[in-house]
Amino acid sequence: MTELRIKSLEDINSVAKQFVELIGDRRVFAMYGAMGVGKTTFVKAVCEALGVEDTINSPTFAIVNEYRTPKNKVVYHFDFYRIEDVQEAYDFGYEDYFYSKALCFIEWPERIESILPSDVVNLNFTEEEDGGRTIHVLMD
Repeated sequence: MTELRIKSLEDINSVAKQFVELIGDRRVFAMYGAMGVGKTTFVKAVCEALGVEDTINSPTFAIVNEYRTPKNKVVYHFDFYRIEDVQEAYDFGYEDYFYSKALCFIEWPERIESILPSDVVNLNFTEEEDGGRTIHVLMD
């Protein structure tokens, strides 16, 4: 397990770059943590580290947002908070995304754990007493 520490918003870009270097060829990331802990903000910082110039925001109502890097690599950002059951993920064709070799960042993965790929990387976000954040990165 690796711990990434974000002491303040000023640190997030350097931590995002560190994360990009850490992940290697891993592609699917399940992001666990309370609402407001910074999952979307972290995805935004990672996208910026990858050179994405699109507006990056929460896909709460769209379920998935797609971004492209200058090298035409794709990043998918999911938010499953509003789905009722895993069948909704089947209905929109989650396999096409998760197995596309694109980067996939998944908020509220608890709602679809039964269909997460076996090589998913778990990111556990916690808020510290000083207001900072710690991301516990669990990968095989």
